[in-house]
Amino acid sequence: MGKLYLELIRIRFLTLLAYRVNYYSGIIIYAINIGAYYFLWGAIYGGQQQLGGLSVEQMTAYVAIAWMSRAFYFNNIDMEMAQEVREGKVAIEMIRPYNYLSVKTAQAFGEGIFRMLFFAAPGIFLISLFIPFQFPSTPEAWGMYLLSLMFAFVINTQLNLLTGLVTFFLFRNDGMMRAKRVVVDLLSGLVLPISFFPGWAQTLMGYLPFQAINYYPSVIFTGAIPVSRAWQMIGFQAIWVAVILIPIFVLWRRAQTKLVVQGG
Repeated sequence: MGKLYLELIRIRFLTLLAYRVNYYSGIIIYAINIGAYYFLWGAIYGGQQQLGGLSVEQMTAYVAIAWMSRAFYFNNIDMEMAQEVREGKVAIEMIRPYNYLSVKTAQAFGEGIFRMLFFAAPGIFLISLFIPFQFPSTPEAWGMYLLSLMFAFVINTQLNLLTGLVTFFLFRNDGMMRAKRVVVDLLSGLVLPISFFPGWAQTLMGYLPFQAINYYPSVIFTGAIPVSRAWQMIGFQAIWVAVILIPIFVLWRRAQTKLVVQGG
């Protein structure tokens, strides 16, 4: 069964590789996003050396790595699931000898690897020719970032699975999926680092999983927090992975029954 999912990852990777126009445009788009946010934050900082607990150099690294991280954890499997439900293709998928949700996760992982290698990494290289920023200086720092990034991918994919499963009940939930994407980008720290939010907002977001998607790996990458705090953040991510699994299992069991009713 493990070979099956590895093959699914490979197929999704090769499928995306076939679209060369998307490849080149993706590099340019990520480079533009990083550059635009860099100059925006440069204007916000002005002559100040530190804001929101981040120095100018750390903010530069944060902006770059936040978009690089997004390239890996971002996927559209919720929209794919919605389309398969509306077209009836999901019924065929569910009678095949594999778990449908695991298949979508494997496909998302293949997409994430492609985006990281062919969108984010070249984009970072391109922008580094004009904008200097610091990379982690130790193997431990790189290890913590990569582990945190993997948890970020899992959490974001879980949220996409949840919104995709809602399609089994609402049939069309395009508005919810678009709203979810905006909320994730805003509350995950992509648009604005969590440390820049008011204290009450930071407290409220501490009870939500969104900052575990982008803010945690990005701030770990910058080295703006001590190692003990970084491991604490990774622990929180692991907890969120376990917590979000519960509603996924519940909705999946009900969705299978709902699908039978629709087909009957």
